[in-house]
Amino acid sequence: MGSATTQALATTTAELTAATVRDLSVARELFAAAREIADSSQLGGALSAWGAPGAARAQVARSVFAGYSPVAVQLLSSAVAQRWSSLDDLISGIEELAIRAAALGAPTTDVEGELFQVARTVAANPELELALGSRLGDTSAKGALVEKLLGGRASEATVLITAQLVQNPRERRVRSLLNRALRLVADQRGKTVATVRVAAALDATQQQRLADALSARYDTAVTVNVVVDPQVLGGMRVEIGDDVIDGTVSSRINDLRQRLAG
Repeated sequence: MGSATTQALATTTAELTAATVRDLSVARELFAAAREIADSSQLGGALSAWGAPGAARAQVARSVFAGYSPVAVQLLSSAVAQRWSSLDDLISGIEELAIRAAALGAPTTDVEGELFQVARTVAANPELELALGSRLGDTSAKGALVEKLLGGRASEATVLITAQLVQNPRERRVRSLLNRALRLVADQRGKTVATVRVAAALDATQQQRLADALSARYDTAVTVNVVVDPQVLGGMRVEIGDDVIDGTVSSRINDLRQRLAG
């Protein structure tokens, strides 16, 4: 990620956080805008003409998306007025705004937890991952498939995020898209995501105790996603950000094997 994109993301995220987002309508409009820009080379070229003044690009966005809500139009015009490292970064930036807007629009829903479960389901089902990630086929059919699979099983916000992402993958794997989305939702809510691998499931008390301990260690709210992995044997492996805390029996066995072999 280039420095221009980093600055643009910081600016647009701050504007979104300061905006009034009461439901999922802003997220839907931002997702739609990202897809429209990605699908139209003419529009994409006009909005990524970095040699033109930012105000001119913003005016193009206001004209094209004039039918959207005032909040969405303001966010889009502000986003395209920024300088991004590439057109793809601009599209990804608007998509990130959409995911964050969904988090704001469904404040009481465990969206990050649901996205984690969806990602696990996709990872465990190669045929489903192929169907959702294939470059072939109608994109709207992929969205319809997500809505059929998740309808009644996940919140409206989770269905929206998942359906929109699979319709606009842009050479990215479905699991990567979902994992990025859950991290963004958690970040928008002031949380950090920890993935914990254990041999047997943790009960609610154990999971909360672990979340509290990690929150104290990292001085931020931590949401814990548990993966039951029989290969762990015992103990646990915690992945949080770039940190890995490996206290598993399998890890200690591997270390012993290496020392004996050395």
